[in-house]
Amino acid sequence: MNPVDLRPKQRSKSRVRAGTWFYTIKRYIEWLTDGKKYAKQKSDEPFPYSIAKHQTILLRKLKDVEMSLQHNKIINLQKAVPRINKVIIHPGETFSYWQLIGKTTYKKGYVDGMVLYYGKYKTGVGGGLCQLSNLIYWMTLHSPLAVVERHRHSYDVFPDSNRTQPFGSGATCAYNYLDLQIKNETNMPYQLHLQLTDTHLVGEWRAKEPALYTYEVYEKHHEITPAYWGGYLRHNEIYRKVYNRQNQLVGDEFVTENHAIMMYEPLLESRESL
Repeated sequence: MNPVDLRPKQRSKSRVRAGTWFYTIKRYIEWLTDGKKYAKQKSDEPFPYSIAKHQTILLRKLKDVEMSLQHNKIINLQKAVPRINKVIIHPGETFSYWQLIGKTTYKKGYVDGMVLYYGKYKTGVGGGLCQLSNLIYWMTLHSPLAVVERHRHSYDVFPDSNRTQPFGSGATCAYNYLDLQIKNETNMPYQLHLQLTDTHLVGEWRAKEPALYTYEVYEKHHEITPAYWGGYLRHNEIYRKVYNRQNQLVGDEFVTENHAIMMYEPLLESRESL
């Protein structure tokens, strides 16, 4: 990507509102006219085989972020998870994160949580639901399901404290124009299971037949480079290795490429450890 395209752009509040309105309406029209068959059916009976499973901690201490926003995030997750839990993606169907969850409003019981906004954070109703989209995206990379729409923040806001996944392996969300969409291009249905424990958000893709393949997601070409306008840019590429049931490598697939403006000093953590 051309670094010029990443340079921070100053936009007025009125322009941001107009853009949000435009892309929101555009998405409503797409949902009605794009010809996709969206996943809607649910089943209380779990499919017998686990395909991919992951969990993420609910309460994290983030620099300069009040813990009350983390607790509010849990309230928002409690509202959103039942909307997509146990949904089935049949062959040929597409899972749309926002079409299933719907708009987050105070009237529905959502509260103010943390929302990333142009490299900073602010409060917004339904804030914190990116943890859910991140979880689903990461699990999907470990399954045969195809990610057909995914977005990433243009800013890298927080240092890599205790990071266990590669940079850029999440999926940001904003109703409804920044959606996460997953298509089932296989001949077998898949079922999404989600739950909140006292400490974690837990997710799982399940199927009616055992998995034919397992996946290892990793990064290549990770680099941090100075930006010509000041600060730093961060880049990498995400790949995944595909193994058959005999644990033989049968594929090495490109997944995505990430670029972001860093909002902290890249050597911050190493300096603090001195």
